[in-house]
Amino acid sequence: MMKPILSGCKEPLSLSPHSGVILERLCALPLQKASFLGSSSGDSSPGLSEDIFTSLSSTGSIPDLNARRTPSLKTEREQAVSDEARDDDPEEDVSEFSCPASLPSISLLSPKAMETAGQIIRFAAEQQDKAKMALRLRQEMQEKLVAEVAEVASEQLKRFEEFMELKQRQEFQSMRDMLNRETKESIGRQEKLKEEQRHRLKILNLRLREAEQQRLREAEHERLRQSDGRERLRNLNTIQEEILQLNQLLEPSTQTRSDLPPASLSCFSTRGNQLCSQLSEVVRKTAEGEFPSVEDMTMSERALHEMRALIRLMQEEVAKAQEKKKKEQDEEEQGRKQVELQVQQEAQKKAVETAKEKAKRKGLQNSAEESTLKWFRELQEAAARCQEALQQLNCPKDAQTKKLKLELQKAASIPVSQISSNSGSQLREIFDKIDKLLSGRGLVSGGRTISTSQHPQGLDFVSYKLAEKFVKQGEEEVASHHEAAFPIAMVAAGVWELHPRVGDLILAHLHKKCPYAVPHYPPMKEGTTVEDYQRIIGYRVDDSGVEGQDSFLKRMSGMIRLYAALIQLRWPYGSKQGSAPHGLNHGWRWLAQMLNMEPLADITATLLFDFLEVCGHALMRQYQSQFWKLILLLKEEYFPRIEAVTSSGQMGSVIRLKHFLETSLQSRQIRPPKGQLNSAFWSS
Repeated sequence: MMKPILSGCKEPLSLSPHSGVILERLCALPLQKASFLGSSSGDSSPGLSEDIFTSLSSTGSIPDLNARRTPSLKTEREQAVSDEARDDDPEEDVSEFSCPASLPSISLLSPKAMETAGQIIRFAAEQQDKAKMALRLRQEMQEKLVAEVAEVASEQLKRFEEFMELKQRQEFQSMRDMLNRETKESIGRQEKLKEEQRHRLKILNLRLREAEQQRLREAEHERLRQSDGRERLRNLNTIQEEILQLNQLLEPSTQTRSDLPPASLSCFSTRGNQLCSQLSEVVRKTAEGEFPSVEDMTMSERALHEMRALIRLMQEEVAKAQEKKKKEQDEEEQGRKQVELQVQQEAQKKAVETAKEKAKRKGLQNSAEESTLKWFRELQEAAARCQEALQQLNCPKDAQTKKLKLELQKAASIPVSQISSNSGSQLREIFDKIDKLLSGRGLVSGGRTISTSQHPQGLDFVSYKLAEKFVKQGEEEVASHHEAAFPIAMVAAGVWELHPRVGDLILAHLHKKCPYAVPHYPPMKEGTTVEDYQRIIGYRVDDSGVEGQDSFLKRMSGMIRLYAALIQLRWPYGSKQGSAPHGLNHGWRWLAQMLNMEPLADITATLLFDFLEVCGHALMRQYQSQFWKLILLLKEEYFPRIEAVTSSGQMGSVIRLKHFLETSLQSRQIRPPKGQLNSAFWSS
């Protein structure tokens, strides 16, 4: 850009041949001419004026200038070549122009020439300024370009760094995704392994349960087999005993020898001995530790039936022989034979009764003793007579009697429902209300004064309802809260002591709802339906059906616990002396009678445990060593019978009873029952 601008300045100046005259005159001018030359140059630099004046003074004459013309032309050509060489470096051009020594030495002889020289110098300065300005602009442009390039490079570097960071994040994300996938796969494999392990454990548990069930089934089967075997063995012994007794009847006696021919007697005796031998072979197997099989029992029963048939046949032949002799003999002989026949029949009956008695002694009773049953029937008959006598009050015909009935029923039921173990004073208050009602004194109830004397049947009605309510509390309240047995039994014992008729009615209601409190196992009579029989033995039967076994056992347990608490308590504020109206001797009788009867599944173990847990401590203190003998008998002889009749699904009560017996026998001590009323209670 600087080359076309400075091209005019680089061309060397040339003068005409006539300029020599001018230069000579200029040399003659005084020194102020030179000053004028300097002043006429205008804006040219002082350095340049001095250089020009020096050059003019150094020339001396025109010939010198002409003499230097040729070299100056040569110098112009060299300068042009050097300018072309320095076109690529403007700074060197500027430095050449800025240096006065580089300018050609000229001598001006006229003002016009000086003016021209000054214009040239000014033009050169202007061109130099323009070149500097252009150089500065180019430098600024270069700097701006460099800045822009640097900024672009910086932006590109940032983009590159961002790209590298993005790439690193992508690689990190891909690595994290890969790790997550591997983790998920590892977790999946672990879950699969766990699932397989759980499945294997489940299968193993199922197999273990199946094995345990199989073992239990086998144990149950073995127990049943043992039980059936023992039962068959007992039956076999009974059959053998009966056959031996019947075989004695086949032995030739004086009577049979005279009545029957020897051939018939020998035949009967031989066959009887054969039957005894067959049965002896079966019994011999059992002596070796084996139980008789079903086939053995079938054969034994067949032998028994055949023996009985032989006896009947012999008796028939004896009868025929006797009849024949009766025809042959006179009336006296016939009467004698009849007497002998009667004696023989009595002997047979006695033998049968003896056999039955022996069989009975080998086993336990299936019912209570006759005296116990008589007592039970008397109580039930008395309660039935009382209920019949209350027919007029139970079915009132007028509104006043109906209202009186409801008020008497509330007066009898509400105090019993309020019995609790909160405080002794409250219990005494309830007892006083009941005693006042039974004594015929007025009792305020519902704002009115109620008395049993207001109706002829009022006392019997209140006594009956009161006894019924006491038993119902045992059936419901004591069954749910075992500790409630003692406060209820305490009030009942006090009422029983002052009013014995109420006590008999309590026993009657208790025996009717729970015959096991007698104890009594009512047999099923002919013509009795299943539902009626279930009612007789204590089950609740309504339109929805028979109650469940758990509910039945719970009610029976509550009533037995009430009875066990009742027989050991006496009202502490009573005035009567002597023994309690229904004391511990009845508990001893009940326990002994239970152990003399065949156990029933589930119910026997439940009742024994509840009775002993409530009353065992009192019986132990009363009977001491005799009581422990009874408990030992229960543990060693009676308890195996309970286990024999109890199925695997009913073992809860059996296990509780077994634990109670073992703990008691080991420590020779029975703990006092929970809920027992102490002296601190009566002071509250």
